[in-house]
Amino acid sequence: MEKAQARTPRERYRAEVRAEIKERAWEQIATAGASALSLNAIAKQIGMSGPALYRYYAGRDDLITELVTDAYRGLAEAWGEARRAGAGPAGLAHALRGWALQHPQRYFLIYGTPVPGYHAPEETVTITSEMMSILLDAFMALPGNSPQGPFDTHLETHRDWVRGHPAGPPVLHEALAFWTRLHGVLSLELAGHFAAMGFDPALLFEAELDDLLARRT
Repeated sequence: MEKAQARTPRERYRAEVRAEIKERAWEQIATAGASALSLNAIAKQIGMSGPALYRYYAGRDDLITELVTDAYRGLAEAWGEARRAGAGPAGLAHALRGWALQHPQRYFLIYGTPVPGYHAPEETVTITSEMMSILLDAFMALPGNSPQGPFDTHLETHRDWVRGHPAGPPVLHEALAFWTRLHGVLSLELAGHFAAMGFDPALLFEAELDDLLARRT
C-alpha cells in the first residue's frame, strides 16, 4: 500500500502510476490469469514504453509480489474487522467467503494455481502467519479448547506456519480442517463448478460450516 500523507507531487504521481499499473494487471489476470501477466502489454495500455514502466516495477515478480501482498492484506483486514466485532470461526468463514466473492481474482491469485517460476517473499509469509493467528485465536476461544493438548509429532514439527502461537495440536488440527474444507467448497464455487448443478453454493458452504463446528460438540 502506498502512503498517502506528506508526499511530494512527484511521489504522488509515482503512486498514481503504480496504482494504475496494478489496476491494469488485475484486468489482465481476470482475462488470462496471473501466468500471462505482461508488463509490456500494461505499458502499452497506459501509453508508456516498456523500459519506462520498469522504473515503477523492477519486473513481473515485483509486480506480482505487490498484488499478492495487497490481496493478503485485504483478506487480513476483513478478518481483523470481523474478529474485533467478536466473530468466532463461523464469522471468519463468512468474512472469507464475502471477501472472495467480492474479489475473486485476488482470491485465486493467493489460493489458486501457483504462478510458474514465482516464489513469494517473506513478507507474504508474515501476513499469512498473522491471518492464521486470528483463526487460531478464534478456535482457542471456543468452549473446551486450550493451549495444551495431546502431543502430536506431525503437527508439532510443522508449527512454523503459526510463528509460535500457543495453540496446541488439537486446536491446530481443528483449525486446519476448518480452513482446508471451506477453501475446497469456496474454490469450486468461484471457479463456477456448481453453476449447472441446480443448488445454491451458499447453502453448501453453510452446511460444511455447520458440520465442521458440530463435530466438536
